Amino acid sequence: MSLRSIRLSVYRQLEPTAWPRKGLSPTNMMLALLILIAVVNAIIETEPSISGGHESFFDDLEVGVASIFLIEYIARVWTVVENPRFAGYRFPRLRYALTPIALIDMAAILPAFFAFGGASSLVLRFFRVFRMIRLAKLGRTSRAWLTIREAFYEKRYEFGLVLGLVAIDVLISGSLLYWAEADAQPEKFGSIPRAMWWAIVTLTTVGYGDAYPVTTLGKIAASFAAITGVMLIALPTGLFAASFTEGIERHKSSGDEGPDA
Repeated sequence: MSLRSIRLSVYRQLEPTAWPRKGLSPTNMMLALLILIAVVNAIIETEPSISGGHESFFDDLEVGVASIFLIEYIARVWTVVENPRFAGYRFPRLRYALTPIALIDMAAILPAFFAFGGASSLVLRFFRVFRMIRLAKLGRTSRAWLTIREAFYEKRYEFGLVLGLVAIDVLISGSLLYWAEADAQPEKFGSIPRAMWWAIVTLTTVGYGDAYPVTTLGKIAASFAAITGVMLIALPTGLFAASFTEGIERHKSSGDEGPDA
């Protein structure tokens, strides 16, 4: 068997769109399982009543899984020349290594090798939390995630417009609440940033209830924030649903049976 055929075989195992059969390849099924194991390990490790006395086991498991991910990363860089998206470039492997998805892969690996060595508790907690980025690697193993990514990408300008409108709404609502409530509740609405925080939790319909307007003008401004928040937050849902449906239909019309889980 030639080196080229081995590389092509590995590429088909790693790249969901290149896998000729329905569902995930055995390699990607194993990687998806390892991602879930790594995330569960990172979560359980933060509970002293479970991890206490077993720190070495959790550390060894973390390093072991990260080592497999490192091998996967090297294999992806090695086989990327088989990908039509990169095969035509002069330095395909370097170009791939600088893509967002490759950087996510690397970011999911590094914490396992830098979270040891007597670092402070704050630094250790940061690396433990940062390991949650491995969930993003699940997108590499599923065509369904590919469809979701395409749906976001196709509507990126619309999503950007909605985010801009939300930012403007938060700014206007926060400014109005500051104007109306600053004298009555200076500790809660005494500055625009404080009022903007209240506007954010109101626009997202969270509403902690720890602060609320007491003046007539403040209640009017809060009503404006609540109503516009409901409308603006609903927009991305409709955009994404429409784009996702279009993506599924496109896969069906092109001969694909749809995204596989």
